[in-house]
Amino acid sequence: MSKVKKIPLRTCVVTKTVYPKTELIRVTATKDGVVSVDKTGKAHGRGAYLKLEKSIILQAQKTKVLDKKLEAEVPENVYLELLGLVDA
Repeated sequence: MSKVKKIPLRTCVVTKTVYPKTELIRVTATKDGVVSVDKTGKAHGRGAYLKLEKSIILQAQKTKVLDKKLEAEVPENVYLELLGLVDA
């Protein structure tokens, strides 16, 4: 009898939809308030997950949902990096 591997699920902070962790990108904020895109999903700090879709990233930027979730101000370059990952 083989053991079924559990797929970790995470919720997109914009759509509130649950996805497998691999379909989302993590944005983290350290205690110092440094916000960055966490491509590995293992960086220290408070994290929030976003679906890698242009419309969702733009909505997150407009509504400042990441600022609220991470309890830090998210700089413009983080959104630009996320948008760059969508096209990649």
